[in-house]
Amino acid sequence: MGKIKNEIDSVTVKRYGLDAGARVTGIAAADDFGAAPDGFRPVDVLEGCVSVIIMGYPFPRDAIINDTAEYITIRNGVNEKISNIAKDVAKRIRDEGYRTKVITGMGGKWVNKESHGLISLKHAAELAGLGTIGKNYLLTNPEYGNLLWFSAVLTDAYLVPDEKVRLSICDGCDICVTTCPSGALDDPSSFNRKRCSDTMFRIADKKWEIGCYLCRRSCPYRFGVV
Repeated sequence: MGKIKNEIDSVTVKRYGLDAGARVTGIAAADDFGAAPDGFRPVDVLEGCVSVIIMGYPFPRDAIINDTAEYITIRNGVNEKISNIAKDVAKRIRDEGYRTKVITGMGGKWVNKESHGLISLKHAAELAGLGTIGKNYLLTNPEYGNLLWFSAVLTDAYLVPDEKVRLSICDGCDICVTTCPSGALDDPSSFNRKRCSDTMFRIADKKWEIGCYLCRRSCPYRFGVV
């Protein structure tokens, strides 16, 4: 006999996220991920998934101004925080009788010698109405710019999805494209992940490090949309 499911709604679930410490929370319908590659849709990760809850927490503004080592430390700390927030939300939903799967911003699976998240969190955030993906391939939020780091909870609970938004942030602007040292943004129809990874990541003292985040730092809307 399955666990009894208590009724929950979108307002309640988003409040779970905010109570746990998220700065922004949105909901997307699993059916809206049809453009994702096979194997990277919510239903591929959690059978019977109906809703995707997205939570975001921002980097401090000076994280993208200071040195690379400090950026890495801050990034790892923010990832741990938003991951724990997702775990807290998932537990509360499970306690109501629903199935869940936590998706974090680090980790996933290897495909063609490249690391891919189980689902694209930035696309999920866009579908959940939290902002727009710009030419720099980052999610830009009206209040927090491109400084948000995301996690998600997949669930078989039906939740009303949020409306998508469209921000006019890249019209006539190519700063990130011309600033990118790898040329990963040259083709507006296709982000070159390999070129980006080859420049962004490096090995120092036998550890992976981030060597470039100019796409984030150079954007005029990195701190929000005025």
